[in-house]
Amino acid sequence: MRRTRKIIPAALLALAVAACAPSTGAGAPPGTAAATPLPGPSVDADFDLDALVTAAKKEGSLLVYDSSGDIEEVAKAFTEKYGIAMEGVKSDTPQTAEKMTREHAADNVTIDAAMHEDGGVLVGQLIPQDVARTWVPADLKDQIPQENHSPLLALSKATVFAYNTKLSPGGCPVKNVWDLTEPEWAGKLVMQDPLGKPTVLSFFTQLDAHGNQALEQAYQAKYGKALETGEKSAAYEWIKRVAGNRPVLTGSDEDISGAVGAPGATDKKIGFMSISKFRNNEDKGYAQSTCAAMTPFAGFSYPKYVAVATKSRHPNAAKLYVHFIMTEEGVKHEIGEGGVSGNATVKPLVTPPGLDDWQARLFHTDPKGLLGDLQNRQTVSDFWRVNHG
Repeated sequence: MRRTRKIIPAALLALAVAACAPSTGAGAPPGTAAATPLPGPSVDADFDLDALVTAAKKEGSLLVYDSSGDIEEVAKAFTEKYGIAMEGVKSDTPQTAEKMTREHAADNVTIDAAMHEDGGVLVGQLIPQDVARTWVPADLKDQIPQENHSPLLALSKATVFAYNTKLSPGGCPVKNVWDLTEPEWAGKLVMQDPLGKPTVLSFFTQLDAHGNQALEQAYQAKYGKALETGEKSAAYEWIKRVAGNRPVLTGSDEDISGAVGAPGATDKKIGFMSISKFRNNEDKGYAQSTCAAMTPFAGFSYPKYVAVATKSRHPNAAKLYVHFIMTEEGVKHEIGEGGVSGNATVKPLVTPPGLDDWQARLFHTDPKGLLGDLQNRQTVSDFWRVNHG
């Protein structure tokens, strides 16, 4: 049975994170490296997979948290392979971070490992505070690009603009991201509330960090003139206009998928949703596809990292899980509807509808900007709140 968790408001988590996140050097601008270097990944010099399996079996069980319900399928496969009772719990990213922090402080750790979509909290809070740490399987180390080691990138997923293919048989009716700021699309963009979705907030901060030129060029292409704005950047101007155009906010991608692609849908809407929801095309008869030709991007990719709890009571089982998720046998349950493994030898399993070029059609998260995402989160949250309200 899938478990659901209450969303912790982003503002509340940000305050808690700010209290324990490492500070930058005096006068350092947002987004610079922490004063104390991030601890490097742990790699067992005498690694032996068979010995790890034996030790993990003696520990007997494993609990892993993830923001995706796919973790339940991963747990079944892990238990079947190793005979170790693994429980996979779907939990919203902010609550997982808070729970791991509280358990660590209380010396009462139940979560052995977790999949983290919120890289900012991972590198700004959990790892520096020794709540969690990165462990890289030595036998897979050379298959994982060096830039994916710290923190350990398990996979990348994507959130895309999607449309109903039956209502718009000629293709996505939105061609440019600035279209979504126009009156004709007022109230027709359906998306998760950014204040409860760290990946969307990180998209906003990353867009401001290295997406302004693309947004300016897209504006010029649509309107035939240069963007003029009183905001700090093109990204903030776009965020302001989207927020003010009355987007419909939900608490889940499943609700977005239903609003856009359900068989009974009669109103053209654009969904900003996870590619995992394209499974509804087959499972529920939905008609939805990526707005693949949108300028300058059709959505954004985001990293999902894996880390073990420092005080785990099942440390060997936690390591074995990390090893499992870094192989095709484990990660296939997470990327079955689309995604890219952090292990370069694992090839993508499927192509999400309309997204035939992952690299070129998505805006990509820069892992060097994760700390900046955390530092700037409250600013962009407040900016969204003011302009949506």
